[in-house]
Amino acid sequence: MEYRKFGNLDWEVSSLGFGAMRLPTDGDESSDIAEEEAIEMIRYAIDNGVNYVDTAWPYHGEESEKLVAKALKDGYREKTRVATKLPIWLVDDKEDLDKYLNKQLEKLEVDKIDFYLIHALSKDRWQKCKDLEIMDWLKKVQKEGKIGYKGFSFHDDYDLFEDIVDYYEDDWDFCQIQYNYLDTEYQAGQKGLKYAADKGLAVVVMEPLRGGTLAKEPPKEIKKIWDKADKKRSAPDWALQWLWNQEEVSVVLSGMSTLEQVKENVESASNSGINSLDKSEKDLIEKAADKFREMQPVNCTGCGYCVPCPNDVHIPMNFSLYNEAHLYDDYEEKNNTYNRLKAKMRAENCIACGECLDKCPQNLSIIDLLEDVADYFEVKEDNE
Repeated sequence: MEYRKFGNLDWEVSSLGFGAMRLPTDGDESSDIAEEEAIEMIRYAIDNGVNYVDTAWPYHGEESEKLVAKALKDGYREKTRVATKLPIWLVDDKEDLDKYLNKQLEKLEVDKIDFYLIHALSKDRWQKCKDLEIMDWLKKVQKEGKIGYKGFSFHDDYDLFEDIVDYYEDDWDFCQIQYNYLDTEYQAGQKGLKYAADKGLAVVVMEPLRGGTLAKEPPKEIKKIWDKADKKRSAPDWALQWLWNQEEVSVVLSGMSTLEQVKENVESASNSGINSLDKSEKDLIEKAADKFREMQPVNCTGCGYCVPCPNDVHIPMNFSLYNEAHLYDDYEEKNNTYNRLKAKMRAENCIACGECLDKCPQNLSIIDLLEDVADYFEVKEDNE
């Protein structure tokens, strides 16, 4: 395992972090975590050098933190550090700050959370943080020994990111941003990565594989690009190595769903390094990125923040099928899969209530896009 600087802290973090938001499940509900398999995955990662495990209040229907607690029993808590996030959208007053932190300490079965983030900051949520004097509270619970280091995760435009970093410039320890070779100018982007790193913040990267898009067997147009490389790599290894090549990246979180993915990513991390890619490899990645952007119609990462939908539409699944049909020129198979979904889960069941819109970190026009999906696929029969 390669280890890297974590901002200004006197501690080195594994290049790969375990993101506990896409754990394997038993059944249709994200809260039905396949416990034994998920614990095996987390422990394998830790046994092989991963020392940063990330979770959050809403992951897996609020069950992820509990699962992480189980995985860190039997001595594993002492081998790694844990990060989780305050669900700021649920906070109404200062009393709620303590309420949610205390509940998270209980769910994680710890006395102290090593890395604590304000979750998914956007313009409205940032104003709430200022109104609540959030940094004063973070310092208070830090002094009480309930948290170790203070950070935030981010989903909005670059100007706001810079404002947040600067507002508490001397107090933030780290931040978490969406970043991959497709999202270099999206949200905080590469500019935000460098800005935060220059200020001494550790930068945690989420969505390195764009919700799995960059991990799948690539479409033939992308495969032709990778085939030109002298050194052969898997699709996810290309994406991960591109990130690890940059010195400003502290740790890359991967939301792994199978033990095989854990093993592959651990191996990739062990072969990573700053400035390890040559110019020809970086040029190929840029060409692949341009082709992906050209081919994919919906900028969805599959994060799942938009579900459950009050009308039971499975929004990420609809977008995934729509994207894959375009990326792989595979309308017939994806249309058949679409028809195998329960009727209530399909795009045409959207009633345009708008509840999903504020939840989407990508700020997608979900209602309009679901209408596109419904128009694109042909419904053959209902599958209740």
